[in-house]
Amino acid sequence: MAEYKPIRKVVSGNYAAAYAAKHARVQVVAAYPITPQTSIIEKIAEFIANGEVENLQYVPVESEHSAMAACIGASAAGARVFTATAAQGLALMHEMLHWASGARLPIVMVNANRALAPPWSVWDEQTDSLAQRDTGWMQFYAENNQEVYDGVLMAFKVAETVNLPAMVIESAFILSHTYDVVEMIPQELVDEFLPPREPLYDLTDFEKSFSVGALATPADYYEFRYKEQKAMEEAKEVIREVGKEFGERFGRDYSGMIEPYRVEDADFVFMGMGSLMGTVKQAVDILRDEGYRVGALKVRWFRPFPKEELYEFAKEVGGIAVIDRNYSFGMEGILFTEAKGALYNTGARPLMKDYIVGLGGRDFTVNDVRKIAENMKTIMGKGELDVEVDWYHLKR
Repeated sequence: MAEYKPIRKVVSGNYAAAYAAKHARVQVVAAYPITPQTSIIEKIAEFIANGEVENLQYVPVESEHSAMAACIGASAAGARVFTATAAQGLALMHEMLHWASGARLPIVMVNANRALAPPWSVWDEQTDSLAQRDTGWMQFYAENNQEVYDGVLMAFKVAETVNLPAMVIESAFILSHTYDVVEMIPQELVDEFLPPREPLYDLTDFEKSFSVGALATPADYYEFRYKEQKAMEEAKEVIREVGKEFGERFGRDYSGMIEPYRVEDADFVFMGMGSLMGTVKQAVDILRDEGYRVGALKVRWFRPFPKEELYEFAKEVGGIAVIDRNYSFGMEGILFTEAKGALYNTGARPLMKDYIVGLGGRDFTVNDVRKIAENMKTIMGKGELDVEVDWYHLKR
């Protein structure tokens, strides 16, 4: 690790995102206010008002759909572009998310996970971002405020390498409005890690002709989607390389798309994404002291999905308790579906069960993890599931 003196600030997850955008030297921000995201953009507006940033244009708009449209135009013109939203706002962007990825534009967006209405909720749930699973955006889930800051910087570097947009996702209120110490990186070192964007083409070169978003006939459209998928596949190695470089430069290693925690000799592991994994890790330490041989697998990147890394871990354990703070109606938890699909037709055959927790921000505690562990131990002893999907929090 290179020697450097970090800048430590006590900030919310939202402010961590704003500082990361500032340090990434974004050139255009377009956004519409929505709880619990609003203070990200308010902080960026404060940077502009105080003269703390140069060459940053903030575009006020009338909706999230318009915000993403403005981001698409700015990114197509070659700018480094950032935005933020949540829940209903992300849903309103849906059409434009496809446009951004199909046009291969490396926009970075922070989404504060919030449950979708109705009934109205402003609290944490992952369904809003996971509902955008098939839009062609990469998705990074942050466990804590430090990972929000680091994730934005890495997302820009990955996105601009493979020319795909990326979401950095934080939990509503659990991260967005909770303050913690975040180690920020001096600007000159961020500049070394993340140099200026080099766009594929320059729309401001009026001596050349460009066509953006033109009609593709059936004879050609297929190839565009194939290339988008190849970029997603390429992104896996880029993510690992960028995560490794980040660790070598700044001491926080993100070289794995999955982060294992105390998985050695584990009989079964808990798998999940985002802030709930901090609770899971704490529970693993307690359960280990009580004689449970358990571990945790945190999925950092949901898109592209880390199926190769998951297989390497899954083949060594007898069971996986997937903890989903989301749901795909008519099926099951979304991470559970992805994990089962990734392991199908491989040599890994762990017993897998899905636990639906924390919808709409309901508290998820160490004691909840303990009860899940007790249930997993019982079904592991039987060698068969009682039910595949457990709406755990109905049992209050």
